[in-house]
Amino acid sequence: MQLGELVTYLDAYLRVGEVPDAPHALNGLQVTKTGDVGRLAAAVDLCEATVRMAVEQRSDLLLVHHGLFWGGPKPLTGPAYRRVAGLVQNNVALYSAHLPLDMHPEVGNNAVLARQLGVTLRGGFGTEYGVPIGVWGELDTSREALQQQVAAALGATPRVLAFGPERVRRVGIVTGGAGSMIGQARAAGLDTYVTGEGAHHTFFDAEELGVNVFYAGHYATETVGIKALAEHLCAKFGLPWTFLDHPTGL
Repeated sequence: MQLGELVTYLDAYLRVGEVPDAPHALNGLQVTKTGDVGRLAAAVDLCEATVRMAVEQRSDLLLVHHGLFWGGPKPLTGPAYRRVAGLVQNNVALYSAHLPLDMHPEVGNNAVLARQLGVTLRGGFGTEYGVPIGVWGELDTSREALQQQVAAALGATPRVLAFGPERVRRVGIVTGGAGSMIGQARAAGLDTYVTGEGAHHTFFDAEELGVNVFYAGHYATETVGIKALAEHLCAKFGLPWTFLDHPTGL
């Protein structure tokens, strides 16, 4: 498959040109290649390890959630050079999607994790750059049972700040580092909030606002969307793919 054709499809499917994001995200094609695309790799993060694994898997295109340019442009020296050089020298293209992947209704991190947890989606919440990036929905289960469901879905036991009701009924999800949105969860009338990680002071936000907060890991919560995107491309275009697991434990 031609790289340009695949990039055009991804840009439209993920609404890369429409979804606001941090300027340094630079969503879309970040490194090009010569020739066609016959095999995909998917990873949460672009780093030396995932570049090396993509080359080992003989992948033509690496799909990632966190791309090259966090923190703005920097000289191509040290690790930054080795990442780019590894892609260019091995003719591997790189496509990155941050908020466009988080908030996608079909393959987005938030929507996919909600489906895996059995949450019946009712709407969006959690505003970033003027748009709702998270989802909320209904569930009728115990807090302990939800903890077990999250652990089963993500392969890691979440840290639970158990300050809301024991019976979980209204759940919000924003994957990644969105502990700062606990107040938005409470304002939306949610009793439980699932995210990846948060700062120290968010413990008191959960405690004082009376919300159950599940910190399930930044990395772990954002594995689900990039896998779903690769599977979607496989189903649509017949492109085989591999997930490159390089967990941070954070």
